[in-house]
Amino acid sequence: MTEKVRVRFAPSPTGFLHIGGARTALFNYLFARHHRGMFMLRIEDTDEVRSTRDSVDAILESMAWLGLDWDEGPLFEPGAQGDGWKEKGPHAPYFQMRRVEHYKNYINKLIEKGQAYACYCTPEELDAMRRQAQLEKRPPRYDGRCRHLNDAQRKGHEAKGRKASIRFKMPETGATVVQDQIRGDVSFENKLLQDFVIQKTAGGPTYNFACVVDDHMMEITHVIRGDEHLSNTPSQIQLYNALGWTPPQFAHLSMILGPDGTKLSKRHGATSVLEYRTQGYLPETMRNYLALLGWATTESQQLFEADELIEKFDLKGCQKNPATFDPQKLEWMNGVNIRKMTPEKLIDSAQPFLRDAGLVGAPKDRLLAAVKLEIEKTKHLSDVPKLVDFFFKDVVFDPKAVDKVLKAPGATNVLEGLGIHLKAVQAWTEKNLETEIRAFCEKNGLKPGQAFHPIRVALTGRTEGPTLFGMIELMGKEKTLERLAAARRLLSPV
Repeated sequence: MTEKVRVRFAPSPTGFLHIGGARTALFNYLFARHHRGMFMLRIEDTDEVRSTRDSVDAILESMAWLGLDWDEGPLFEPGAQGDGWKEKGPHAPYFQMRRVEHYKNYINKLIEKGQAYACYCTPEELDAMRRQAQLEKRPPRYDGRCRHLNDAQRKGHEAKGRKASIRFKMPETGATVVQDQIRGDVSFENKLLQDFVIQKTAGGPTYNFACVVDDHMMEITHVIRGDEHLSNTPSQIQLYNALGWTPPQFAHLSMILGPDGTKLSKRHGATSVLEYRTQGYLPETMRNYLALLGWATTESQQLFEADELIEKFDLKGCQKNPATFDPQKLEWMNGVNIRKMTPEKLIDSAQPFLRDAGLVGAPKDRLLAAVKLEIEKTKHLSDVPKLVDFFFKDVVFDPKAVDKVLKAPGATNVLEGLGIHLKAVQAWTEKNLETEIRAFCEKNGLKPGQAFHPIRVALTGRTEGPTLFGMIELMGKEKTLERLAAARRLLSPV
């Protein structure tokens, strides 16, 4: 590729960054890094009613958490106060509503060339057009009634107080062909398209117009975006042609479906990127998994290091067919990545969850030892405190565990006997504890499970946990004996 690659992710700040948007951002980032190009973040806030500062902050925070560092655009400054954002890059501002003068300039040029015109149709008239088209089973499109107004007619509308939008004149014959890097050539008949609004009655630009102007001015070479934008592309190509500009190369990514085959939505679970952080997913897991939604290597590789994704990503691997979001695969992948971590790194990564659980003050050596016992079972960072909290906090008994295990015939006598037996044990090591407890079982004619299960529930309140004898060693002799006695009192209160 001879030209310097410049791509952009251009979200609308009307909500959180969702899975589809994050996938688009990732593909642009990987494409830019693979080709040693530039990755830009632009905020398309032309929807003035729904765009919010909180949404911008959430988008920037999500991108930063995913590790998708951008070369140009607003800076992410957690906790920054004030009305605006600092920006980096030679094409600032990177917020569309701060670029309105640019849009007005090019709209005036189109009007002067006779390629755009004022439209005085009211919302009620436009609704009536749509309803009529539906009745006649035609595609709902603007009928062009303001396209050939004379000066007197325009003045008449203005005298009645009607405010005008500005529409672009689309060609009425022929076809517009989108040369898509993923889908090949996609042809649209111009007679089925419509003269679309490029400036609203309030004076602000529409998405279709602003993104064309910005992509040209910001020297974007490739537009990589979701397939929901494919239908906008012929209109945008005609704008490029009218303004005498060369369009960028387009690539439209496949749709993402939920496990049930319908379009991914909130009903399928968390769709906001920050929700996955809250659930305890690693950013490297999200990058790896999102990369597989509509892209694959020829070897169908599943697990990637960060530099591998950059090295191997290309548009040739992108697929036309919809991708399916599989929460179980995402969870599996997160568990794989967690098991690659050292216990020290896992504790550092799980700090927010340890803090919420009140475990930040736990002795680090014991916390590390507890995490080592349970790291193979950890699927989310949020699992860490749940798996080890009983070492550092009072036991909270699961009622089902009490009913099934501690209230089983003979369990009280087992706990009492074990308390006496373990009190005499001197070498409090995993290996010796196993020897002693098995000897206790043999002496008392017990199957191992008749002792192992009551011990576990007495010490943890649960039926599941770390390897039993390693857990008892880490628990320590004093606390182990205390908890065995407390469990007996629970069953036979004095």
